[in-house]
Amino acid sequence: DNLVKFITWTLPTNFGEGLVILAAIVAGVTLPITALQILWINMTTAVLLGLPLAFEPKEHAVMHRPPRPPAAPILDRVLITRILLVGVLMLAGAFGLFLLALERGQSLAEARSIAVNVFVMIELVYLFNCRSLERPLWRVAPFSNLWVWGGAATMLLLQLAFTYLPLFQQVFGTAAIGWQAWVEIALVAIGAMLVIEGEKALRRERR
Repeated sequence: DNLVKFITWTLPTNFGEGLVILAAIVAGVTLPITALQILWINMTTAVLLGLPLAFEPKEHAVMHRPPRPPAAPILDRVLITRILLVGVLMLAGAFGLFLLALERGQSLAEARSIAVNVFVMIELVYLFNCRSLERPLWRVAPFSNLWVWGGAATMLLLQLAFTYLPLFQQVFGTAAIGWQAWVEIALVAIGAMLVIEGEKALRRERR
């Protein structure tokens, strides 16, 4: 279960990053995220956000399920659809706010900082979606896995350093962003979380 949760959580990031790069090339605009920034996202989130899923307690009534067929794929059609959905949400949020920042006259470094933070914040809220792939997130005991909260808090601190500390700005080509950008990033992340929970609810109703 936890392996499937980790895979379902981590694959949309790579898919979304690829979509953003592809969309920028097709649109003929500057890349919203650089290779070094992609490396930052993948290395930090995989450890701090993805790894805590390994410590997720077993699902309720897990032993009442029928045995998993040995030939069954790790990811079924439903979870592949979920991965595609989250990847598209990352594309829309990161690319949309990147273009919006440039239209407002913000620098390329600021626009890229916003795009990177969109990716990370969507991954952070999606982590809580993935604590159960079927039940709504509010039906999962919030403090049954403290590693999730520790990873999320550490990730937030690292993103503040990534955005505001001069050393990180010099290495990763980032720039400080204002409170308005953080509000927009938060709204995009919360919107993504609600869309994913809506998809889970629709799937439960169809069963």
